[in-house]
Amino acid sequence: MTALAGLDLGDRTIGVAVSDSFRQVATPLETIRRKKFGVDAARLMEIAKDRSLGGIVLGLPRNMDGSEGPRCQSTRAFARNLSRLTDLPIGFWDERLSTVAAERALLEADTSRKRRAEVIDHVAAGYILQGVLDRMRHMQ
Repeated sequence: MTALAGLDLGDRTIGVAVSDSFRQVATPLETIRRKKFGVDAARLMEIAKDRSLGGIVLGLPRNMDGSEGPRCQSTRAFARNLSRLTDLPIGFWDERLSTVAAERALLEADTSRKRRAEVIDHVAAGYILQGVLDRMRHMQ
């Protein structure tokens, strides 16, 4: 088995989390400050190569009623563009409330406001990826 990456795609940042090679635990890795697609994608491909990833999961920001809005379209467009650069499978995971859960966990850990702002995106990516890993384990 190979590790997976989870991405929390925002307008200004991309939160990145990776799993272990046994696909048991998601670990927040870093937050990429978005510049241009080419620069962002190059960093993601660098992570994929360094970590020997087997796939990428993007959080799909559905509305609370399950419908897809402009942010979902943007995420799907990002995935289409990224798929042109790699043969890695790219999937989606419903990310509703992942940022809320990450914020709550950081508050419980008594993290300062400044530190929360620095890490919230890759912690949310960790929640997205852990959801995928848990689901995969449940399906086996």
